[in-house]
Amino acid sequence: QVQLVESGGGLVQPGGSLRLSCAASGTIFSFYTMGWYRQAPGKQRELVASITNSNTNYADSVKGRFTISRDNAKNTVYLYLQMNSLKPEDTAVYYCNARRPPATPWWGQGTQVTVSS
Repeated sequence: QVQLVESGGGLVQPGGSLRLSCAASGTIFSFYTMGWYRQAPGKQRELVASITNSNTNYADSVKGRFTISRDNAKNTVYLYLQMNSLKPEDTAVYYCNARRPPATPWWGQGTQVTVSS
């Protein structure tokens, strides 16, 4: 059974930090491009950052503040997003994603991040 389970969201003040985690299991996710997406109320879901086994990619809005990383363990891939210098505009539901075209991508259930004083 494929599962992507996120954790680590919460409420943080502007300028603060959070670390999101995602545990992906049930198939060989070590071959997948993994990523974090977010969706704010009334907006489309957008890519925040993605990572292969050799490259990373970031949205311009988070470059220099967020860091994506992964750990390809034996049966589970762990995906992380270290978020520093958080801004109110970072408030959104953050989703873990795994993709390997042409297969259908996998999504986690989402974790809420709220940046507010």
